[in-house]
Amino acid sequence: MPDLERRIGRAVDATCRWLGAARAPSILLENDRAVQRLNHDFRGRNKPTNVLTFDAMPGGGDGDIVLGYETVRREALASRKTVGAHLMHLVVHGILHLAGHDHHAAGEARVMEGLETRILQQLGVANPWRAGKISL
Repeated sequence: MPDLERRIGRAVDATCRWLGAARAPSILLENDRAVQRLNHDFRGRNKPTNVLTFDAMPGGGDGDIVLGYETVRREALASRKTVGAHLMHLVVHGILHLAGHDHHAAGEARVMEGLETRILQQLGVANPWRAGKISL
């Protein structure tokens, strides 16, 4: 897993630089069972997911990102991406959420996808939106 940790760190650094953020969020790589429990408890959805973001508590850190490793791995294999590239995308995605970006409306989605693509390009990761969309 050292390679995945390095990739996650690179994605955090690049996204924080892009946003001009001085501090980075905490990143946790978890199994589907733990992520399903968090998704249920905090979002009311009783299923695992690939990424969850939690805004910072007053006086504490810059938020948290929880990545569902098993879901990320399945999605990467299904979309013919490397696990490392998909993890990097989801880290960028999560940090953009913490910075206030969203993708619920079409215009918001275009802006957020554009930012993700530009940041990932700096990291040598192909445009994740070219081959179709993965539900985030």
